[in-house]
Amino acid sequence: MNEQQRDVYIVDGSRSPQLKARGRQGPFSASEMAVQAARPLLARHDFDPGELDEVILGCVMPGPDEANIGRVVALRLGVPQRVPAWTVQRNCASGMQSIESGWRNIRGGYADLVLAGGVEVMSRAPVLFNDDMVNWLGEFMQARTIGQRLGLFLKLRGRHLKPVIALLRGLTDPVVGLNMGQTAELIAARFNISRERMDAFAVASHQRLARAFDAGELDEIEVLYDAKGNYYDHDDGLRRDSSIENLARLRPAFDRKYGNVTAGNSAQITDGAAWVLLASAKAVNEYGLPVLAKIVDSQWAGLDPAVMGMGPVHAMTPILDRQRLGIDDIDYWEINEAFATQVLGCIEAWKDDEYCRTELGRDRAVGEIPHERLNVDGGGVSLGHPVGASGARIVLHLAKVMNRSNAKRGIASLCIGGGQGGAMLLEQAQ
Repeated sequence: MNEQQRDVYIVDGSRSPQLKARGRQGPFSASEMAVQAARPLLARHDFDPGELDEVILGCVMPGPDEANIGRVVALRLGVPQRVPAWTVQRNCASGMQSIESGWRNIRGGYADLVLAGGVEVMSRAPVLFNDDMVNWLGEFMQARTIGQRLGLFLKLRGRHLKPVIALLRGLTDPVVGLNMGQTAELIAARFNISRERMDAFAVASHQRLARAFDAGELDEIEVLYDAKGNYYDHDDGLRRDSSIENLARLRPAFDRKYGNVTAGNSAQITDGAAWVLLASAKAVNEYGLPVLAKIVDSQWAGLDPAVMGMGPVHAMTPILDRQRLGIDDIDYWEINEAFATQVLGCIEAWKDDEYCRTELGRDRAVGEIPHERLNVDGGGVSLGHPVGASGARIVLHLAKVMNRSNAKRGIASLCIGGGQGGAMLLEQAQ
C-alpha cells in the first residue's frame, strides 16, 4: 500500500437532463441514460478509454437486464474488457459513494484515472408479484397434469393480483416503519418549520434553476436522444410559474390531517445520470486534462432512521472540525433537497446550541448557512432526486459553481434513507 496520500482532482463531468416520472416508463433504461450522459465526456478528452483504471457507478434499482450496471455501461461505452467496472449502492448517496470510492483508490495509489457516477431511472422501478402470487406461480410450475393446473387456476383470488410497488416500498424504512415523507414531518415538528417556509424554499428552488438555465450555467447537461428521434436537453420538472399561492393549494402528501409536506415542497421523482472524471496529478499532466476542483475530505455518518433528513449536519460537522473550518470558510454549499423542510431542518440544527451539544457533541452551535450560498442553482425540489444519481450530480455541480466563481471551498452533502448522511469537501485546485 502507498502510505502517501495523493491529491485527487475532478477534471470534468457531465450529466443527463433530469426527466420527471409521469406515471409511465420513461424513454430510457438506466444503462441507456448512463451511456448517453458519459459518452460526450469521454469523447472530449485526449486519452483512450483503455487508460481508465476503473469505472464505478452508483445505482439503487437497475433493471433486470442490468446486473452490475457499472460493468454493463462501461462495456457499452467502449471501455476495454480488461478495465474493471463495478456498482455501488448507498441508497440516496450511491453517486457520491462511487466518487468517494474512486477518490480513495487514486489517493492511495491504486489508480490514476477513474470514471465515477450514478444513475437512477425511477420511472422504471419494478412492479412485483406479492408473496401469494409468487407461491402460486411456484406451485403452478411444479404441477405435472392439466388437472392440477386447472385446480390451481380455481384457487386464484384477487389478493394474488395485488402488485408490490417497489418504489413505494423502497421509500419506506423497514426498521422504523416510516416513509421518507413522514420522517420529513418529524423534522418539521422538531424545528417548528411552517408550511409557508417550506413552500417559500420550494419556490426559490424553481426560481434559481430557471435563472441558471437561462444564464447558460448548466453546461454539464448533455442532450439525450431516444429511439424515436426525440431529444431532451433540460430538467423538465422546472415550474417557472411556481408561487407560494399555487403551492398553498396542495394537500399534505404524507400526513393528510396535520402535515405540511406536499408534493410541491418535496423532491420530484425523476430519471437521471451524472458522471465525474477523477484523476491524479500524474494523469492530469500525462493527458493534459483540465481541473475543476480537488477533493479534500469525505465523511459518512449514521443517525436515527426516523430523522434521516438530518444526515447532512452529522456528516458535514466532522469535516469542518477535522479541517478546522467554520461556516464562513465555505464559499458554496450543495445540500440535496430531498424535502424543503429537511434542508431547512439542517440549517436550524446547526443554529441550535442544544442540538449541536446533544447530537453532534459540540460545545456550541455551528452557525447559520447563508441562503445565498446554498443550492444557488436550485436542487431536488425543482429538478428532482434520482436516488442513485443525486450524490454525483451535486458534487459535479458544486465543482462547476466553484470553478465559474473562482471560489476556494465548497461542501456537497445529502441525507440518506435508512438514517445516514454523506458529505464531501472540495477545494480550488492550486
